Amino acid sequence: MKIYDYKGRKNISGNRIREARLKKRLSQADFARLQIAGITMERDSVSRIEIGTRFVADYELMIIAEILDVTVDWLLSEDRE
Repeated sequence: MKIYDYKGRKNISGNRIREARLKKRLSQADFARLQIAGITMERDSVSRIEIGTRFVADYELMIIAEILDVTVDWLLSEDRE
């Protein structure tokens, strides 16, 4: 499967995931340990998502949004500041 880049990134949600994670005062390691619905993620995976070098599957986005108490729409919206 080929993963395409969008503006040099593998995802557009990484910045928003980082923002929401920091707002909840979770380290990458703590966030990675939150396993819901059988999804296991390493701290390195969280780091790669946040810097945009790892693809995020739709089911992962749903679970990440639930953990961070945000909507998928918010995670997918680009910060235009």
